[in-house]
Amino acid sequence: MTLVQKNRAYDQARFNMIEQQIRTWEVLDPKVLQLLHQVPREHFVPEAYQGLAFADIEIPLANGQSMLSPKLEARILQSLDLQASDRVLHVGTGSGYFTALLASMAAHVVTLEVDAELSATAAYQLAAHDIHNVTVALGNGVNGLPAHQPYDVIVLTGSSPVEPSHLRDELKVGGTLFIVLGTGPAMQATLIKRVSEKGFSRQVIFETCIPVLEGAPQGHTFKF
Repeated sequence: MTLVQKNRAYDQARFNMIEQQIRTWEVLDPKVLQLLHQVPREHFVPEAYQGLAFADIEIPLANGQSMLSPKLEARILQSLDLQASDRVLHVGTGSGYFTALLASMAAHVVTLEVDAELSATAAYQLAAHDIHNVTVALGNGVNGLPAHQPYDVIVLTGSSPVEPSHLRDELKVGGTLFIVLGTGPAMQATLIKRVSEKGFSRQVIFETCIPVLEGAPQGHTFKF
């Protein structure tokens, strides 16, 4: 297969992904759909799995980690309603693809990854695609990153049995935290909004089941 044929095949697979997976999972925001066309997901997928870059699966990454499915990435992105002025904390860099999506819509993204190999690979790919409004850091961000707070948006791309303590306190008033809470097989994708200095609202937006973040707390559920 020539490079031109390969690129055409990717373009067709990307189109099919958006039409058959993304739209049918209630992702209709034109900004999100356009971004999925623009950011080359196949470049952030390990070479051995590039043929599956647009499949409705979690693609394996180094050291036992994985990428979220395309429809879940799109649904999360739509739920965040990112603004061009937003400062974002992203926990769970992974391949760097979801970080790239966030950075394409926000002013700046700080992204944290516990795995050194994944962090380095993601940083390389982001730079290779001229995405420079990202700070890639090595570390466990389950409990946030106070040094760079407050954030307009905090998003965790792994689950936690319960909400990590103090994470919501790093939001600006009006800011949003996305987190998948609970244990399998049914976890709750949850938006927590800071409505005042001490006030928060909570909305479960859909159910899913994704891998647990390393170091996620196992304690009692947060009481509102």
